[in-house]
Amino acid sequence: MLPDEIVALGDLAGEAAAGATRQIHEMHTGIAQRVWRRVGPASLPVRIVHDRIARRAYTAAGELTRAVVRAGAHAAGAAQAPDSASIQGSPAGRAVLSALNGAFGDTLARGGNALALPMAFRRRGRDLEIDSASLAGAYPNAKSRLVVFVHGLCETDDAWKLGAVRHVPYGHRLEVELGYSPLYLRYNTGRHVSENGRELAGLLEGLIAAWPTRVDEVVLIGHSMGGLVARSACHYGAGSDCVARVRHVITLGTPHHGTPLEQVTNAATVALARLPETRPFAKALNIRSSGIKDLRYGYLVDECWMDQDVDAYLHNTSREIPFLPTARHYFICATLTREADAAAARIIGDLLVLRPSAWAHPGRGKRLSFPVEHYFHLGGANHFDLLNHPAIYAQIRRCVQSQRALPAPEFQRP
Repeated sequence: MLPDEIVALGDLAGEAAAGATRQIHEMHTGIAQRVWRRVGPASLPVRIVHDRIARRAYTAAGELTRAVVRAGAHAAGAAQAPDSASIQGSPAGRAVLSALNGAFGDTLARGGNALALPMAFRRRGRDLEIDSASLAGAYPNAKSRLVVFVHGLCETDDAWKLGAVRHVPYGHRLEVELGYSPLYLRYNTGRHVSENGRELAGLLEGLIAAWPTRVDEVVLIGHSMGGLVARSACHYGAGSDCVARVRHVITLGTPHHGTPLEQVTNAATVALARLPETRPFAKALNIRSSGIKDLRYGYLVDECWMDQDVDAYLHNTSREIPFLPTARHYFICATLTREADAAAARIIGDLLVLRPSAWAHPGRGKRLSFPVEHYFHLGGANHFDLLNHPAIYAQIRRCVQSQRALPAPEFQRP
């Protein structure tokens, strides 16, 4: 690990240790309060002394623990060679870092922690510099048609290689068979979807301006949260040259209307917060990232969460954001059962997302928003099988080939 990565990890571990001490203190206080209530007013003198001693003891323990952990990390970082291998140098290290960002990425970013992942396009395990010379070197055979892959929560750009031993990844096949240049986005999935969407819109604008050849078409493919980020980018980039070139948006297991797991977690935290003894557990669960909380109802824009109590009980503050009118939209889902309408499929879906949400279905009794051929279901598969599966690739190929995309507005044409 690099010295600054060791220090950043120590800072995070120190805060976590201090936080654990605070939660133990709160649990202790909650249990003690129940005892004081039973004893009655006679317990007041003892209670005052007890609370004062407990508060000082736990505060001292938390600060000491934080200081010791951080000091140890800073010492280890100072002893580490500056040219040591980064944690991002191995797939396992990148997987750990992406999981950490998915769970607490917003906190890492706000604190300027070195472990917070910046948004970047990736090529062969390295960040791409967005300038003409760098892109020409990375893509000597750059095509005029781009396909951008946007991964999901707690994933990295490596996720699209899942099962590569058995199946050729989508990007390589689209490049060889259909002449697309594949680009893989890596981003901090713990940030709000809208924050990532806005940044992606700007990054795409710079990419197209610096691309070695003229760009005629962009295809966005998003897995899970990545589909929401892609839609958010289309919203925030509306009217720009880059979004005008987006012809197809394909979402794989994307929770357009939210995911039941996050809804259950929200309900559980509210229930736990009702009792003093379990309130610390609710606070611990509520530390989860803004990105995770956005998945409760598929939030796409700032207005969904800004000035809202995001921890309120199943409070849906989502906004109706129209799909990009100059692109064709396709929705692909999976279920563990072979049949999409099986009872189990309606309950567990692909383990994380249910079909109505993955298909952005407007609601019971309402018609689908797009022609039926824009929807596909893969039976006997889970959420992560969508990342690399021959049947899914066949559908992606059909989507980008079967119909020509809608033309860009006249003012956008060269």
